[in-house]
Amino acid sequence: MEQGDIFSVGRETVGLDREELRRRLLRFESPLPSSRRRVRGDHDLNPGMRPPAQLRPAAVLVPVVEREDGLRILLTRRTDHLAAHAGQISFPGGGVEPEDENEMAAALRETEEEIGLPPERVEVVGRLDTYVTRSGFRIVPYVGMIRPPFTLRPDPYEVAEVFEVPLDIVLDPGNPERHSRTVQGTQRYFYVFQHEDRFIWGATAGILVNFRQALMS
Repeated sequence: MEQGDIFSVGRETVGLDREELRRRLLRFESPLPSSRRRVRGDHDLNPGMRPPAQLRPAAVLVPVVEREDGLRILLTRRTDHLAAHAGQISFPGGGVEPEDENEMAAALRETEEEIGLPPERVEVVGRLDTYVTRSGFRIVPYVGMIRPPFTLRPDPYEVAEVFEVPLDIVLDPGNPERHSRTVQGTQRYFYVFQHEDRFIWGATAGILVNFRQALMS
């Protein structure tokens, strides 16, 4: 594995508060040259990887919780019986349905369905780059601020656990690590953010990498 030299964290990210986070993400959300807007994905660390020809549109919420001791990222762990990405750590979200007005509406709807957090409790402050997965999803991530107190009602069929990690984990110079595994005879690389006994990897880690870059830009 490799770590530490993937990104460096400067003084400008230390003590990031709500208003500074908002300012940086709104700047990221404003119209940008095409060179600043890109499609990211599982192929980022795997040159030559081609996504499936047909991609299902999806959206997720990157929830930032304003705790007294600092900003925290809310995540879920999927139940072990799901057909796709069972047991993995993920953001609340899912496929875009015909009744959804747009991707943001889908992210907020899925968040309420999965963890019971209503849209009016979320202040969407920015959008990250589109992320394409090897499993065939085209994911649009939105960053939303959540101010306590709030009550969650996780869907027991989809969500095994809801938890939070400090934003500092995303900004830590020791994160992310780059791991690899052999998939169908080919070595594949992916990012991992580690916190205590949790390993955040796959699309979730890739989106956190983009979040980190947005905050540092």
